[in-house]
Amino acid sequence: MTEQTLAIIKPDAVKKDAIGDIIRRYEAAGLKPVAIKMMRLTKQTAEGFYAVHRQRPFFDSLTTFMASGPVVVLVLEGKDAIKRNRDLMGATDPAKASPDTIRAAYGTNIEYNAVHGSDSPETARFEIGYFFSGMELGA
Repeated sequence: MTEQTLAIIKPDAVKKDAIGDIIRRYEAAGLKPVAIKMMRLTKQTAEGFYAVHRQRPFFDSLTTFMASGPVVVLVLEGKDAIKRNRDLMGATDPAKASPDTIRAAYGTNIEYNAVHGSDSPETARFEIGYFFSGMELGA
């Protein structure tokens, strides 16, 4: 089934000049970018995006990190896009990620792990709507 998912190239990967390679990996995996923008999240915007994790011990450091530099936010579309993107990203901890994954290539640790991807259709709908209007998506 064709679906959409949100992907974020995080500040650590942007700083490593990995944007082009990461997008190339998405495209090579059959995930077509249908919306893309570079932006700088405020701490408040990052907190809203990650609100589901508000009670977790890593919430403050995660949102501070996400506001520390520019990010690239993308909507990827393709067959089983959510699962395919999650497989392409690799394990949350880059040390445990398969060698051919984005996180193994560009992640530093469990927090500075290069990319974010939606984990379910419901999450994808919320996350895409958080960053993109219907007009930006051609709706």
